[in-house]
Amino acid sequence: MGEVVFNGYSRIDTLSAPKMQEELEKATADGFEKLVIDMKDTEYISSAGLRVLLMFQKKSAAQSASMVLRNVSEDVKEIFDVTGFTDFLTIE
Repeated sequence: MGEVVFNGYSRIDTLSAPKMQEELEKATADGFEKLVIDMKDTEYISSAGLRVLLMFQKKSAAQSASMVLRNVSEDVKEIFDVTGFTDFLTIE
């Protein structure tokens, strides 16, 4: 347990979201207290990527853990704003 840090992709879309989900599942398989997704390299996120983030936000809540997104670009933050994800995601 503890903090799990995961580096995001440059594009989180239909092609990369399944791989990201698989890697996040492996990284969090032993449990965690805090999941940090560093999005410093992420330039774009599609609905497939949003679904992965939503899934891990729910997983975090179910385990009484937290999920934090770090280094979110303005373009990606705008996508979160438009979709309403900023209402429930923690962005540092």
